[in-house]
Formats: sequence, C-alpha cells, structure tokens
Amino acid sequence: MPDQPTDPVADSRDEAAPAARKLSGRAKLLLLALATLMLVAGGVWYVRYESRGKYFQETNDATVQADMVTVAPRVAGYIAEVLVAENQDVAAGQPLVRIDPRDARAQAAQAEAQIAVAAAQADAARAQVREQYATIDGAAAQLAVARAKAAHDAAEVARYRPLAASGAETRERLAQLEAAAIQSAGDVRAQGSTLAAQRRRVASLVGQVRQGEAQGRAAQAQADAAAVDVGATTLTAAIGGRIGDKTVTVGQYVQAGTRLMSVVPLDRLYITANFKETQLALMRPGQPVSIKVDALDGVELKGRVESLAPGTGAQFSLLPPQNATGNFTKITQRVPVRVSIEATPAARRLLVPGLSVTVTVDTISAKEEIERLRDREKNAQARERSR
Repeated sequence: MPDQPTDPVADSRDEAAPAARKLSGRAKLLLLALATLMLVAGGVWYVRYESRGKYFQETNDATVQADMVTVAPRVAGYIAEVLVAENQDVAAGQPLVRIDPRDARAQAAQAEAQIAVAAAQADAARAQVREQYATIDGAAAQLAVARAKAAHDAAEVARYRPLAASGAETRERLAQLEAAAIQSAGDVRAQGSTLAAQRRRVASLVGQVRQGEAQGRAAQAQADAAAVDVGATTLTAAIGGRIGDKTVTVGQYVQAGTRLMSVVPLDRLYITANFKETQLALMRPGQPVSIKVDALDGVELKGRVESLAPGTGAQFSLLPPQNATGNFTKITQRVPVRVSIEATPAARRLLVPGLSVTVTVDTISAKEEIERLRDREKNAQARERSR
C-alpha cells in the first residue's frame, strides 16, 4: 500500500496540544501560588495593622520650631557699634550692639546733681531746726524771767495794798505797783505766745527736712533709672544661639523697642505637628515619635510627644471661626502637638527652624486606656437603660 501523504499542520497541532496542557497546568499552579501568597501577605498585613499599624498616627503638616528671642533696645539713640555678624553663633551674655551712651550718661549726671541739691536742702532744714530749738530755749528763758517779774510785782501789790489802806503808804505808790503788775502779766502772756509760735515753727522746719529727704529719694530713683539706661546702651544676648534677621547698621537711629535682630537657640529646637482631630484619641505626652526631615533624605530622628495644645489652631487665629451661621461647612480641625527632638549634636547642627518634617507617633501605649473608657461608657449606658 503506498504511503499516505503527511499533513505538517496537523502534526504540529498534535505536538502542541500536550505542551499547551502542560503550560496551562503550570499557569494555574503559578496563579494559585500567587493568590495564596497574596492572601498570606494580606493576612499578615491585616494582623500587623490591627495589632500595631493602626496605632501609628502620621502627619506631614509639621515644621521645626524654636523659641527665638528678638533683640530690641530699651532706650533710643544712635548705633555706635554692631559687634556680631549675620548667622554668627553667640553665647548668653555676649555683647551684640552698643548705642551711643552719652545722652544716658548726661541724664545720670543730672540725677546725681539733683541728689546733691536735695541733700543740701535737707541739711539746711536740719540746721534751721537746731537753730529753732536754740531760739525756743531763749524764749523759754525770757518767759521764765517775765513770770518771775510778774510774781514779784503781784507780791508787791499784795504787800502795799494793806499799807495804803492804813495810810502808811500812799495810794499813788500802790497804783504804780498795780500798773507794773499788770504790765508784767502782759509780758508773761506775750512771752508765752512767742514760745508757742517758736515751737510750732519746729514742725514746719521738720516738714522741710522731710521734703528734702523725699526729693533726695526721688532723685536717687531717677539716678537708678538713668544708670539702668546707661547699662541698656549695651545690648547682650539673653540666650545662646545663632544670629538671624539682622537689620541694624552703625549710625542708624533706633527707637526703644525697634527690632534689630533675633537669636535662635539651635540647641533647643522642637517640632510643632498639626494632627487631625481624628488622630488624637490615643495621643498622650511621652509617646515615642519617628521624625523624617525633608532636608535630611534618608535620616530618621527620634523624639517624644511633649504636650498637646489646649485648642485647635483655628481657635488661636486672629479671627476664630463662628460656626453659628447658616452656611456652616464641617472641616476637620487640626490641633498643634509639640514634639521634642532626641538627636545627636551632629544631627542638630543640620536642623534650623522652618524645615518641613513628617512625624509619626506610636500611640499603642494608650490602647488599654481607650478600651477602659469604652467599657465605662458602655456600662454607664447599660445602667442608665436598666433604670
């Protein structure tokens, strides 16, 4: 029997069919393995999320901050010296700027002169008081003499009156003695009035002494204030840090309170992170924080939650929102959270205020607290329903 002609296409199909079935079986196994892996990965992710992941609260609405000190003069004047440069590191107490002190020193000298004048016035009044006491002593002596003379004249009148009645002495002599007694009594009253006036003058002179002393104290207070102004002509750094925003130049006239520069304490940096209100339920001071700084790519710093603000950021704005209106739209509010930075000195040198950071807070430590709170609320509601 002659050979049948062969069909190449049919032969290739017969050979490809087992290979296709074999490949289809492998694909199914691969898909099954991939699906199993995805299920396992999803389960692991879900378990990790439920046990740890959902307790990590993250925000990128955060910046590095520092409590900067503004350098401003207490007195007005012309700038005589600028002792620091922009971006220079300074220590606490280091001189920064000197204002021309001549005006302040002149005021201090004037106050010292007023102290001397007041002291001289008080000394003069004291001398007058001493003189017045001497005058009082003289007036008292004169009063004593007048009283003695008046007593003598009264005694003479008393002695001569019986004699004049008996005719042993003339009535003219008695009249002379009575006139002398009346004059002596008048002298006593006059001397008494003079003594009382001299004594009253002492109080006036003592008042002048006190006035001079008060003027001296007022002048001393002015001198102290002038001394403070003289010292204030040299501006020093209240804290250690780095100079920034320097706007002062030599020869410039500045008023009291004019902003000259700022001192930034780079060793006391912190982070202000604005978390959504829905992220704060488990956030507590002392919880650990992971910090990623945009300027330090790949560097992760550590920190701690230091405190939470007593209100949302909107409440401390210049114009707080008023929700009692007809066009109210609910917006998720943000609360500032202060985070301390736990970094090495080498890392701190690379941080400056204003840098953007991403903050992640581990809040799992408050998990049991929120669960207890839920249980208490449920129990309270159950007791309320049972009544």
